[in-house]
Amino acid sequence: MQRRDCLKILGFGSLIGVVQPHSVQGVFLEKWPYPKGMAFQSEWPLWPDMDWVGPEYWANRLQDWGIRGGRLCCLNSGGNRNLHLLPLQKPLGAIGFRASVSIDLPKKRTYPKTAFFGMRLGAKGPMNDYRSAAVFGKGFDIGLNTDGELQLGNTNLKTGLDEMPDSFHLLIQANQEGSDYSIKVMLIAAGGTILFETLSEPIPQKKIHGNFALVADVPQKKKNQVQNTPSAYFSEWNIQAEHLEWKAEQVFGPICFAQYTVHGEKLKLTAQLCPIERIPGCQTILQVQEESGNWRNLIQGDIDSDGRYAVFSYPWDANRPTPYRILLHLPLKNGTRDYYYEGTLAQEPLGKTEVKAMVYSCNFHYGFPDQDVVDAAKSLGPDLVLFLGDQFYEGTGGFGHSFKADYREQCLDYLRKWYMFGWSYREIFRHLPCAIIPDDHDVYHGNIWGEGGQAADVSKGFGAFAQDSGGYKMPAQWVNMVQRTQTSHLPDPFDPRPVKQGIGVYYTQWNYGGISFAILEDRKFKSAPKKILPKEAQVFNGWILGEEFDIKGHRDLEADLLGKRQLNFLETWTKEWANDSWFKVVLSQTNFATVATLPVGAKTGAVIPKLVIPEKGEYIKGDTYTVDMDSNGWPVMGRNRAVEAIRKCFAFHIAGDQHLGSFVQYGLNTYRDSGYAFAGPALNNIWPRRFWPPVDSEHHNMERPAYVGNHEDGFGNKMTVLAVANPHREHEEPAILHDRAVGYGMVTFNKKDKTITTNCWPRFIAPNKGNQYPGWPLTIQREDNYGRKPKHFLPRIRFRPHGGILIHVYDNEDKLVYALRVSEREFLPWVFTKGRYQVDLLESLTGKTRTLKGLRAARHTQRKMELDWPGT
Repeated sequence: MQRRDCLKILGFGSLIGVVQPHSVQGVFLEKWPYPKGMAFQSEWPLWPDMDWVGPEYWANRLQDWGIRGGRLCCLNSGGNRNLHLLPLQKPLGAIGFRASVSIDLPKKRTYPKTAFFGMRLGAKGPMNDYRSAAVFGKGFDIGLNTDGELQLGNTNLKTGLDEMPDSFHLLIQANQEGSDYSIKVMLIAAGGTILFETLSEPIPQKKIHGNFALVADVPQKKKNQVQNTPSAYFSEWNIQAEHLEWKAEQVFGPICFAQYTVHGEKLKLTAQLCPIERIPGCQTILQVQEESGNWRNLIQGDIDSDGRYAVFSYPWDANRPTPYRILLHLPLKNGTRDYYYEGTLAQEPLGKTEVKAMVYSCNFHYGFPDQDVVDAAKSLGPDLVLFLGDQFYEGTGGFGHSFKADYREQCLDYLRKWYMFGWSYREIFRHLPCAIIPDDHDVYHGNIWGEGGQAADVSKGFGAFAQDSGGYKMPAQWVNMVQRTQTSHLPDPFDPRPVKQGIGVYYTQWNYGGISFAILEDRKFKSAPKKILPKEAQVFNGWILGEEFDIKGHRDLEADLLGKRQLNFLETWTKEWANDSWFKVVLSQTNFATVATLPVGAKTGAVIPKLVIPEKGEYIKGDTYTVDMDSNGWPVMGRNRAVEAIRKCFAFHIAGDQHLGSFVQYGLNTYRDSGYAFAGPALNNIWPRRFWPPVDSEHHNMERPAYVGNHEDGFGNKMTVLAVANPHREHEEPAILHDRAVGYGMVTFNKKDKTITTNCWPRFIAPNKGNQYPGWPLTIQREDNYGRKPKHFLPRIRFRPHGGILIHVYDNEDKLVYALRVSEREFLPWVFTKGRYQVDLLESLTGKTRTLKGLRAARHTQRKMELDWPGT
C-alpha cells in the first residue's frame, strides 16, 4: 500500500465559508480544479455530550444519534440509521464536489453481514423538498460493509480487506463528465495507508442530486428491532464544492418552533427546543421589539428536561402586532452562541367584523412536509389556528414507535414525531395564536378511554386488550410531557387538579377576537365500554362483536363522557361571556355523533383502509351505521348531557379525529333541536372513514347527495347531516393522499351579522369558494345553535342604545335556559314551557345589571317591556 500525506484534508476546524484556490491539500491526486467554492466542516468537538447533534442536521431516529467525546455517535444498532445535512444539498446540475468522513467502530462489536457504514449522496424523499429527503431520503450509498467490501450504489467491490477495519477514512470525489459523473473513492487507514481506491463508471447526475447524509445500517432480525449498543462513531465530516449554496434558513433548532395564546391580557407562549438540556448554563429569554426597533427582554423561561420546552407567561395587551423572538444562549467550548426564533404576537382582531379560524387534525406523514397546506393558509389570511388532535401517528417518520424503551428514549421518540409536526406547520402559527389539543395517537393509542387517568393493563401487551381496559398505556410522566409540549401555551386550566396517576389537565376557556372557546378533553374522563357493557357485548377495541347484542337497548347506562368536572366547567362557561365575546365555540377531539358507515357484516373498523373508494357521483350501497365507541356518539347519556349543556349558550362545535369532514346538527329529543358541529377533514388520512347510509340513492349525485338529511347513528343518536367529504377517486398521484378526502377547514365568524360560515377544502387545489367538498360552504346564524323550537314567549324587552347586552334566562327552579349576548335594541325572549321566568341583563360597556323577575310565559308574542336602561 502507498502512504501519502492523506490526513491533512481532515480536521479543518469549524468554519463554513469560501474555499480559496488550492487551499485544501490532501490525498486527491488532482489539484482542486475550481477557482472558489463552499466548504462545510462538522464541529462536534465544540459541543458537550448530549442527545442532539446540532442545528445543521436531522437524525433518523432522534434517539439513535448523539455526541459522545466530541464525535458523532450512532447510539443504537438498527437498520438504516442516518443523519442528514440540512443547509447544503447537491443541486441538479453538473457541479463537482469532494466529501470525506472518519469512521471509528467499537472494539467489541457483532454485526450482521449486511451491516454498512458510510455516506449517502443524492438522498431524495417522496416530496421534492429537503425535509422530505431528510426524513425518508434514499440515495446513492458509498461505504464499507461487514465483509470489507466497498458498496458503491448497488455494486459491491472487493477491496482486499477480510473485514471492516476498526477505523478508516472515507473520501469521495465526484467529477463532472458531461451530464454524468465519475466518482473516485478512497479508503484510508487511521495511520494514513491507502487501503483501497477506485473510479466508478459514469453515473447520471440525478442519482447524486439531493441531500448529503451519513449512514449506520445494522439490520436486525425483526422489523424496527434495535440493539441498545453504539454501532459507530463519525468525525470530521467535510464537503467542498463549487457553486454550492449554504442555506442558513434550513437549519432546524435549537429552537424548533413556538406556539402561543393571549387570554385575559395574559400571554402564554411555549418554545419547543432540541435536547440541549445537558449544556450547562443555557438560557432561554422571550424578547419583544419595541416601536423604536429595540429588543426588550420580557421573561426568562426554564427548560423542561423531558419535553425540552420552555414556557413563558407574561401580562400582555394585544392592541398592536408586536414582533417577538426567543433568544437562546448556548455556552460551547469556543464561547457562547446565541440562537433566535422570531415570530409575531398578533393584534387581537376585536375590531374586525370577520374572524377566521383554520381547522386542522389527523396529520400523518404522507404529505410531509405539507408545504401546500402552509401556502394555502397564507392565501386565506386566518386570525387564529386550531389543531384538534392527532398531530402525528405512532408510525410517523418511519421506524415505528417505542413502547418498551426506557424513558429517555420514549421522550426522544415522541419528540422526533412532534418536531416533524412543527417542521411542517410552524409557519402557519409563527405569527398567529394557536390552540393545540392532543388526541389518542398523540399518546400512542389507537383508541383511548381515559377512565380519569388510570393506568391501562398492559400485562398482555399494548394492543386492544390494553386499550379496552381503560386508561393510559404509556407512563404518566410521559403523558404529562406530551400534554405540556402541546398545551402549556393554552390559558390556565379551569380546574388544575390532576387526575389519577398525577396526570395533568388542560381543559380551559380561551377568549380571543370576540369568540369564547371552551377547550375540552373528551378522552380523559371517558368510561371504557368493556367495563360498562354486559359481557355478551363482547367488546373488542371499542367495537361490539356479540351477534345478538343491541347497543340501542343500553342507551340509559350510566357512563362518563366529559365527566363531572368538565360538565361543571361547561355550566360556568355557558353563563360567563367576556365583554368582547359574541360567539361561543366548543373545541374537542371528536364530535358528539357517529358520522360513519361500514359494510353490513363488518365487525370492526379494521376493514376501513381496504374499502373500495368510489368514483365521483357513485353511491356505495350495502353499508350500515357503525357502533364505534371511540366516537362521542357513545356513551349516549354522556353525549346528551354535553349537547344539552353547550346549546344553552348557542355554542358551535368544532372537532377533529373523524378522518371525515362533516357538518351536522345534533338532535336530542327531536331532530334539529340542538347545535351544529363541524368535524374537519384529515390532513393525511390513514383511516378513510365514509358515510354511505342505507337510503334511497336513485337520484344521488355530487350536487345533491342522497346522504343529506335526518339520520340515527349506530347508537340511536339523532343527527341531521348537511355535508360530508366522502373519499372519491381523483386519479391523481399519490393516490393515498388524493383519494382519501384529505384537506382542512376554515370557520368564519361574522360579528355584525352573527353568522358562522364553514369552509371545507381538499388539499392541492387553490382554496376558493368553488373548489370545496360537496355541500360547502355552509352558513348558519348564531342563534341556530339552539335549534329547539320555542313554544312560549316572555315580554319583548326594548333597550336604550348600548354596546351589547348579555341576557340570562332562568326558569322557576333557577336553572339556566340560555345565555346570549345581543346587539339589537330589543329582544324577544323565548322559552319552551309555561310558567314564570327570570331574566338577568348585563350591559357590556358600563357593567350595569338589571333583574326582571316573575315574567310570565305566553304562547303568543306579548306586549313590549320598555326599559329606561342602561341609561346614558
